[in-house]
Amino acid sequence: MASVERTAYPRFKRTISSRELHEAFTPGTAEVAWARGKARSPEHLLALVVLLKSYQKLGYFPDLGEVPELVVGHVRGLLEQDESVSPRHDSVRTAARQRDFIRERIGVAYDMEKAREVAAVAIREAVQTKDNPADLINVALEKLVKARMELPGYSTLDEMASAIRTEANEDFFAAIVSRMDEVDRARLLGLLRVPAGGRSRFDELKRPAKAPTVSHLREHLAHLDRLEAMGATATWLQGVPPGKVEHFAGQAKVLDAAEMSKVGMVQRCALLASLLHMAKVRARDELVTMLCKRMGRSRRRQRRIWRRSVSGTGRSPSD
Repeated sequence: MASVERTAYPRFKRTISSRELHEAFTPGTAEVAWARGKARSPEHLLALVVLLKSYQKLGYFPDLGEVPELVVGHVRGLLEQDESVSPRHDSVRTAARQRDFIRERIGVAYDMEKAREVAAVAIREAVQTKDNPADLINVALEKLVKARMELPGYSTLDEMASAIRTEANEDFFAAIVSRMDEVDRARLLGLLRVPAGGRSRFDELKRPAKAPTVSHLREHLAHLDRLEAMGATATWLQGVPPGKVEHFAGQAKVLDAAEMSKVGMVQRCALLASLLHMAKVRARDELVTMLCKRMGRSRRRQRRIWRRSVSGTGRSPSD
C-alpha cells in the first residue's frame, strides 16, 4: 500500500495556520445565506457549512468526525453559534441530502463508477512509464480534478493503482522472458547459485567500481566483459521504458540470492535481466570515470615533473 503522505491526495493537515483557516474555511455571505435556507437546525447548519468548506478544500466529503476541531470552531464562530452546538446529522438520509445540496451548488459530478473509470484510464496510461504507486495515484488525482469529479476514497485509488501496476508489470515480465532462450534463462538463474564458502555471482552485479589504479582498470574491464557475455539485455528489454527497467533493477538490487530464488520464475528472470542491464550501464559509466581520473592524475604528475625541471634550470614556469 502506498503511503498517503507520499501522494497529493488531499487531507486535513495536522497543523492548520491562521492564514489557511481564513482562506480555505471561511464561508462567504452568500454561502451562509444559502446554508441557512437548507438547514432546519443549528446542528444541521453547522454540519452543512463545515462539509461545504471541507469539500471545497479536499474534493470529497470527509466524515464529520474527521474534520479538525479548529475548523469546526472557526465555522461555528462565524455562524455565531454557541460552543455547545456540534455538527451532526440525525440520519443517513439527512447526510446524503446535504451532500447533494453541496454538489449541486458547486457543480460537481457524483458518479463513482465514472470516477473509477477516469482514474483507471489515467493509471493504465501512466503505468507504461511510471512504476511508483504514489506517482500513479497522483496522475489519477490530476485527471479527476480536471474532470471536476468527486474523488474516490484513497484506498480505492491505492488498490486500483496496485492492481493495474501488477498487471502491467506482469506483461512486461512476460515480454522480456519471451525474448530469451533456455540457455539465456539458465545463465541468468545460475547467477543465484551460491558456491560452498563463497558468494553468488548475483552479488557481482551490485559491486561498485574501485580506485582508478592500473590493476583495477584491468579488473574492471574484465568485469565488464563478463557482464556483456551474460546476455543481450538490450534485446531482451526492447520496448520496456527505461524508468521501468531502472525500477525492476532496483527491486532486484535490494534482495539477496535466497530472496530472489523465492520470486516467481518469470518475474525472477525479468528482474535479473534488468539488474544485469543496469549493471552494464553502470560499469561503462564507471569505466569512463576511472579513465578520466587516471588521465587527470597522469596530467597532474606530468605538470609536477615539468615544474621541477623548469625550476632546476632557473627559468620561470611562465616562460
